[in-house]
Amino acid sequence: MPTDPLPDWVPTRRQAIGGNIRAERIRQKLTQERLGEAAGLDRKTVNRIELGIHATSIDYLLVIADALGVPLSELVR
Repeated sequence: MPTDPLPDWVPTRRQAIGGNIRAERIRQKLTQERLGEAAGLDRKTVNRIELGIHATSIDYLLVIADALGVPLSELVR
């Protein structure tokens, strides 16, 4: 179980991952809605993940990476 509250680096890293997702989505000229449709998520969820305010599951990250056609490692680098 993670500690409560989480270490300061966790939200910072979550925001960095969200920024990587956003950058790749924009590079591919996709809207949040289109990425959400491709990943089976709603636009609000994509937005929360990109902003780093949504503690997402590895499953969501995997479907987003697949929808973007990139390895997960590229998004979490």
